[in-house]
Amino acid sequence: DGGAASSARDGGAASSARDGGAASSAHDGDLAMPADDGFAAISAHDVAAAMARGATLGARGNSGIILSQVLRGIAEAVRHEPLTAETLRDALRRGSALVRDALSEPIEGTILTVLDYAAASAADCPDTSLAEVAVAAADGAAKALGDTPSQLGVLREAGVVDAGARGLVVLLDCLVSVTLGEFPTRPEYTPRDPVPAQVAENNEVTGSPAPQYEVMYLLADTDQDQLARLRARLTELGDSVVVVGDGDSSWSAHVHCADAGAAVEAGLAAGQLSGIRIESFAPAKHDMTPGHLVTHTTMDSAKETDGPADRGILAVAAGDGAAELFEDAGAVVLAGDGAVTAAALLDAIRAMPNREVLVLPNGALPAHDLVAVGVAARDAHRDVLLLPSASMVQGLAALAVHDRGRIAVDDAFAMSEAAATTRWGSLRAAQERALTMVGTCEAGDGLGLVGHDVVVIDHDVRAAGLTLLDRMLAFGGELVTLLMGAAAPDGLAGELAAHIGESFPGVEVTVYSGGQHGDLVQIGVE
Repeated sequence: DGGAASSARDGGAASSARDGGAASSAHDGDLAMPADDGFAAISAHDVAAAMARGATLGARGNSGIILSQVLRGIAEAVRHEPLTAETLRDALRRGSALVRDALSEPIEGTILTVLDYAAASAADCPDTSLAEVAVAAADGAAKALGDTPSQLGVLREAGVVDAGARGLVVLLDCLVSVTLGEFPTRPEYTPRDPVPAQVAENNEVTGSPAPQYEVMYLLADTDQDQLARLRARLTELGDSVVVVGDGDSSWSAHVHCADAGAAVEAGLAAGQLSGIRIESFAPAKHDMTPGHLVTHTTMDSAKETDGPADRGILAVAAGDGAAELFEDAGAVVLAGDGAVTAAALLDAIRAMPNREVLVLPNGALPAHDLVAVGVAARDAHRDVLLLPSASMVQGLAALAVHDRGRIAVDDAFAMSEAAATTRWGSLRAAQERALTMVGTCEAGDGLGLVGHDVVVIDHDVRAAGLTLLDRMLAFGGELVTLLMGAAAPDGLAGELAAHIGESFPGVEVTVYSGGQHGDLVQIGVE
C-alpha cells in the first residue's frame, strides 16, 4: 500500500541535505574529504567502502541488499580517485552489474530497473560536471520509477510505485542536492486507485502465493564456489534470492521460501553464519519481488498507532539489541543490564509523562517488590498496571498485542494473556559447580532452563540448547523467538533455527540479537 515509499514523497529524508550541511560547500567539481587540523585525509573510497560494509551487514530485505551493491560499486569506482563525473558513471555501471549478478531471477519494475536507467542516463550524459551527471542519473531514475506500475502487476493492482526504487531516487536526489545545491522537484507518489487483478492489462490474474518466510543471514569464511552453490540451493528452495558481498570479507544472503530451516542449513554449509533473521509475512498483503520493502509481521503490530488513550509502556530490557527491540515497538526502556532496584523502577515510572503506564518488568524484580512499586507509583494523576512478564521474550509477546485504542484494563489483560501463554526458557553456561534439581553441573556445562528451573545439563552447551528446544516444543508451539545473548557461541543461532526446521516443521522461528549478558539465549514459545 505504498509503505515506506509514501514517506519519501517530496524528498522525505533527502530534505535534510537541502540548503545546508554538506550542500553548503558543494560545487560542481570533485567530492573528497580534505585533511584538516592534522587529521589524515579520508578518501571517497574509505567512506564508500565503510558504507558498503555497513549496508551489507545491516540490510533488511531485497532493497537494502541491492543498495549495498550500489555503495560497493561506488567504493570500487573511486578506489584510486575522488568521486567525479566519470567515476560516478563507472560507479552506477558497476553497481548495476553487481546487482544483476547477485539476483537469481531479476524482475523488472523494481529498484533493479530504476538503477539500470540511472546508470544508462549517467552514461549518456555528455557533461563533464559531477553535478550534471548526478542530475542525469536522478532524472533517469525518476522517469523509470514512474513506469514501474506498468511493468509489475502487483504494483499496478495496488496503485503504487515500487518502494525500494523510490528510496533509490531519494538518495540520487540527495547527491544532486549536495553537488548542485538545488533539490529536484518530484511528483507526489501518492497511492492511486488500484486496478483489480481480474481487469488488469492483458487480463492478468495474480494468485495468492503460499505462506512463506523471509530468511536473511550474514556469511563469513566462504569463497566464490561455496557462494555459487548457496545461490543455487536457495534458488531451489524459494525465490527473491540475493547473495551479495561488501567487496571485502562479508556476505549477505536473502531468500523467500517455505522451508526456513533448509535455507539456514544451506548457509551453514557455505560458511560461518551470523545475524540470522527469519520472519513470516502475509503474502496477500506484501509484494514478494526484488526491491520490495517487506513489512514484517512480528513486531509491526506492537507499534503505537493513533488512539484516544494517553498511555505509555515501560519495559525493563537487558542488552542493547533487546532495548532497541522494545523501543522500536513503542516502549520506554529501563536498562536492566545490572541489578534493577525497586527504587530505580519507581523513578522510571514517575518519569513517564503518561496518565496510564503499563509496566513490563521482564523478570527484573520479585513479585513482592513489584506490588510495592505499583502501590507507590499510583496517584491521582497516574494509573499504573504491572504486567506478569517474567522474561524479555514474554515482554515482546505482550507488546505484539498492545493496542492503545482499547481501554487500559482490556489492553493490560490482552498483553498479560500473551505473556502468560508464552512458554519461556534460557540457555546458560554454568559459572561454577552446583547442585540443581536435575543433578550436579560443573563450571562450563550448558544449562537449559524452563522458567527458573534447570531441566537440562550437558557438557556441550550447543547440545544443551538443542535438548532444551525439544523439551519446550514437546508440548506444541507455532512461533519460537530466539533472543541471542552477547556471549552466544558463533553459529549457535543457525544451529538452533535449523534444528527447529528439521524436527518441528511448520514452526515459525524469529531470531533477534539481544546482547544480554547471562543468558546465551532466551527462548519464547507461543
